[in-house]
Amino acid sequence: MTDVTSSAGATTATTSGTTARPFRILGLQQIAIGAPSKASLRHLWVDLFGLSVVGSFRSDKENVDEDILSIAGVEIDLMEPIDQSRSPRVHEPRLNHLGLWVDDLRACVEWLSGQGVRFTPGGIRRGAAGHDVCFIHPKGDAASPLSGEGVLIELVQAPPDVITTLGGGS
Repeated sequence: MTDVTSSAGATTATTSGTTARPFRILGLQQIAIGAPSKASLRHLWVDLFGLSVVGSFRSDKENVDEDILSIAGVEIDLMEPIDQSRSPRVHEPRLNHLGLWVDDLRACVEWLSGQGVRFTPGGIRRGAAGHDVCFIHPKGDAASPLSGEGVLIELVQAPPDVITTLGGGS
């Protein structure tokens, strides 16, 4: 393993023989919060904090009914399960997942898979906000030992305007 210091002074660990990363993580896209019922979440985030609901999403397959809020360009997704006895259990843990903007989702998934990262079933698909998404599993397994280290991570394909704004236009 070699430590490389970037022009910004941050130290990044690299491994000999690993191909260059063909994507960039651009920023935080969303925070998803779950509860058995969205009512208490809506009371806090909408009624008390004053955020507006900008959308909604419901998927029987993903066992989720969610309200989509926005603050400073970051989504706050308030989720409840359609059926609390089924998986995925979007209310466990309460801070369900983080979403990250990625400039090239397909290249990212291919490269991370090659590094041994485990993804959840379903592959790349259309997400609640209309962007292509996929999820890094919170736990590794024998075939793919690398994971989100206990955190479910959503990778979200950034649209061109987000790539330009957060990626410096390059």
